[in-house]
Amino acid sequence: MANIISADMMKNPLVQRVEAISGQNLALCYQCGKCSATCPSSSQMDVLPHLLIRYLQMGFPQAFDAKSIWLCATCFSCESKCPRGLDVGKICEALRVLKLRKEPYELKTETISSEVPQQGLVSAYRKLSSY
Repeated sequence: MANIISADMMKNPLVQRVEAISGQNLALCYQCGKCSATCPSSSQMDVLPHLLIRYLQMGFPQAFDAKSIWLCATCFSCESKCPRGLDVGKICEALRVLKLRKEPYELKTETISSEVPQQGLVSAYRKLSSY
């Protein structure tokens, strides 16, 4: 059974917010899977990048709750291989923003290992404080 994406499905409020924040047109994805094939974090993800976009296209709330959005390293591998020019990293970032707006998170430095690079800490604070 084929799942056909209709214009009404793309009017979903979650899809519209993700598109507004990320600047990406989710309707462009035709599920070739190249983003998932090149993603260095895909082996750890619960929802592969191309499926994450499909969940959004279909209006499934699982996309918003996927652990995969936190594993995306925004390395641009997906964007470099996408024949349609979509950047899954920006889409994951938009989902993280929406998730943090809904459920604020406080980063406790006492629980962070001393082996974490300083650049990682600065990046985490920058992401959490800018929203």
